[in-house]
Amino acid sequence: MHTSSRGGLVSLCLSMLLAALGTSIANVGLPSLAQAFNASFHATQWVVLTYLLAITAVIVNAGRLGDRLGRRRLLIAGLLLFALAGGLCGVAPGLRWLIAARSLQGLGAAIMMAMTLAMVGDTVPQARTARVMGLLGTMSAVGTAMGPGVGGLLLSVWGWRALFLVGMPLGLLAAALAWRYLPVDQPPAPLASGTGIWRSLQSTSLRAGLAMSALVSAVIMATFVVGPFYLSRGLGLDPAGMGLAMAVGPGVAALTGIPAGRLSERFGSHVMTLVGLAVCGSGALSLCLASGLVTYLASLITLTAGYSLFQAANNTAVMSEADAARRGTISGLLNLSRNLGLIFGASALGAMFAWTTPDVTHATPQSVADGLHATFTAAFALILLASAMAWRRQPARQLA
Repeated sequence: MHTSSRGGLVSLCLSMLLAALGTSIANVGLPSLAQAFNASFHATQWVVLTYLLAITAVIVNAGRLGDRLGRRRLLIAGLLLFALAGGLCGVAPGLRWLIAARSLQGLGAAIMMAMTLAMVGDTVPQARTARVMGLLGTMSAVGTAMGPGVGGLLLSVWGWRALFLVGMPLGLLAAALAWRYLPVDQPPAPLASGTGIWRSLQSTSLRAGLAMSALVSAVIMATFVVGPFYLSRGLGLDPAGMGLAMAVGPGVAALTGIPAGRLSERFGSHVMTLVGLAVCGSGALSLCLASGLVTYLASLITLTAGYSLFQAANNTAVMSEADAARRGTISGLLNLSRNLGLIFGASALGAMFAWTTPDVTHATPQSVADGLHATFTAAFALILLASAMAWRRQPARQLA
């Protein structure tokens, strides 16, 4: 691989890692923010929520803008905005200032996420697309996994402001690498009338890929919503033990992302999408029957490994089929489908757990276990639905 390709990949990996780290590193600082600003937990939650809402609200339009103005140019602008907003967060004199700055940082993160996937096809040959998609999945998982640990260290040494200031030098470094190594934007090709989001969604293959992404993301989110209750209330783990158990999922995703991409290259994205869903289904089914820490962790490892296989293959299929002139738009839609799936998993599957485990704070361990089993029975049904979509989806060469 040429030096320019390596440097470009480093910038894309840093962009993906920073976008994920922006969410996970802030969570650990919420108690300190509540104390520093004498604010309630619900008020400090907006530090995380505004970031996620900003990403969800603008990520598709960020992709479309990249298609029109140039993806390299917009990625650099997004990285600079992310770094600047991190600095504004770090010097915030009050909670409202911090929340406003976090919304700006979310806008930068939305651009980074959309442009990162869209620029894979501009940076590496098509034969290596699956491997790079797996690598980016790994970086996203690493960013999610390292947030609590790095955030806790920064918090204990320098205080809550360091949680946001750490993104400044990394964002500037990624922007410099992108400017130096990513391919220069070419003049955009003229698009046919009506080419936009709705025209892109006319492809049944694309719609299936987006729907499957949302469904599987909802299942993964259920592990983060239900898992802490099962580990603490159902199994009686202390906070440290629960934290270690919760880190298993992101850790597995980080380890399996690159191999998942290579398997997609070797066997094809269509086959590996089905394999990934089969492994996910096996993990969800095991969680329906889990009893004890060992079986829970084994099921979680299986589910997360399947997710890595699915994500690398499905992302590769969706982005490889996309017209080069609309990669930014398609990348935005793919990221949006994932975010909507996470929201659906937190709300719908979380509601299923709450319905089957009333008064969870005083529930017996068996009642919490029953809630876990019921929740992942519903999650298994979602994976079956995604599998049916994958089975019917026919690989296409390009979105018309």
